Amino acid sequence: MRLPNTGEHENINEPEATRMLRYAIDHGVNYLDTAYPYHGGNSELFVGRVLKDGYREKVRLATKLPSWLIKAPEDFDRYLNEQREKLQTDHVDFYLLHALGKDTWHSLRDLGVLKWAEGAIADGRIGHLGFSFHDEYAVFQEIVDAYDWTFCQIQYNYMDTENQAGTRGLKYAVSKGLAVVIMEPLLGGKLVDPPDPIQKYWDTAAKKRTSAGWALQWLWNQPEVSVVLSGMSTMEQVEQNVASADVSAINVLASEELALIARVREMYQKICPIPCTKCGYCMPCPNGVNIPRNFEVYNQGVMYEKPDHAREAYTWISEDERASACIQCRECEEKCPQSIPISEWMPRVHEVLGEGQPYLCSLP
Repeated sequence: MRLPNTGEHENINEPEATRMLRYAIDHGVNYLDTAYPYHGGNSELFVGRVLKDGYREKVRLATKLPSWLIKAPEDFDRYLNEQREKLQTDHVDFYLLHALGKDTWHSLRDLGVLKWAEGAIADGRIGHLGFSFHDEYAVFQEIVDAYDWTFCQIQYNYMDTENQAGTRGLKYAVSKGLAVVIMEPLLGGKLVDPPDPIQKYWDTAAKKRTSAGWALQWLWNQPEVSVVLSGMSTMEQVEQNVASADVSAINVLASEELALIARVREMYQKICPIPCTKCGYCMPCPNGVNIPRNFEVYNQGVMYEKPDHAREAYTWISEDERASACIQCRECEEKCPQSIPISEWMPRVHEVLGEGQPYLCSLP
């Protein structure tokens, strides 16, 4: 998903990416995750080429059914067979239903995806079935309970303990016998290169680690975590992650180190400019604005000092749900338990994220 490119995201720098990937495998990485849309559809093609010369046999290969493109039952075979051809393999070791939420899950379920998958497992095209997830905990529990899955993949890091599946979802999946694969361990890179107030906390630790190292070790420390995925764009990142993995273990972090990570989390939360808890009491907005999501994107841009990341994420919000659609009716403000002046914040959010104006951490 984050391979080096030659200027455009879809154009993979294949010589460098090949060097990185084979170095990783040669140094013990044995689970490789790709998906149908990554790098504009080119990731699977590249992976198929790079796993020649005996490398396919050294890894467990995972890719994902593009859930949002499935319109009819015959699409299941069509996409899986296309993916196997692109990957130059007769089977996918771990196959995921990609990016499940309530709507995509219900759609795939009603089209018979589980019965189809059992057939694909029986004929050897799929080794194990799982799903990746982006929605609320209640939806996660519903999906876990719906089938005898081998594994699931969740967004999880020391800042996302209560977001989406969260820690509760991690433990619930394990209680049901699922292996758990972690995505976004560094929150899309937001936990790398922290702002100075956060770095000062890391600098107090007796044992020195990079900010990425702290985030990865926090995950590997937990016995419920099976595999941690980390998108790597440079050889330096590969080398650092391999070195960090070499010294990882369950329960390796001391109590004072876990306390330090908790303080870092609290510090990030303190510099969060909008005190939105995503309770959803403000929803639905009569004009269709996704108020919590707009606030979340803005907050993360400020907290992690990653304005470009936030502006890109803002473009992923449908135009009619962006802050720009707010008409300042103030209906939401009567419902907000945090007494946030939402109608004053929304123009500011759009000004910063939609029009590229400088960040301010609070209203002028």
